[in-house]
Amino acid sequence: MALIDKATSSGDKPSSSIELRLPSRLGYEKVAMHTAASVAQLMGFSDERVDDLKTAVAEACINAIEHGNKLDDSLSVGVILSMDADSLEVKVTDTGEGPQGMTETPDIDKKMLGEEDARGMGMFLIQALVDEAEWVSSPPAGSYARMVIHLHRSNS
Repeated sequence: MALIDKATSSGDKPSSSIELRLPSRLGYEKVAMHTAASVAQLMGFSDERVDDLKTAVAEACINAIEHGNKLDDSLSVGVILSMDADSLEVKVTDTGEGPQGMTETPDIDKKMLGEEDARGMGMFLIQALVDEAEWVSSPPAGSYARMVIHLHRSNS
């Protein structure tokens, strides 16, 4: 784990980053989840927002392990937490060739009624829990999920 202090592009307010490298094994998503929660608590996020962040980070890591790295424990998952005064950005990277999640929007109604498998709702869940989310796939270099949670949610 590394802590990096740096100036933002505007040069006037400092930001910090923490970088983790995790084995591509289920269970290690908890390390990222607890690290993100600790950072968010130190930043002053409410307990509810910390819980949202924990779920989103764990889901993104599980997607990277299962879909991106295809459970290949010789590959790693990277987690970069970048914080500034107003927000926390979490970027979860994989080094595999597979996408981190589904490319189609899940049919929530069918899943809720049990007509479809409940799996495959991770990206939908992440989008509902954080303020910004994006997925970028760039084989063969890997893929990443980027999530941002703002300290003060706008009402717009």
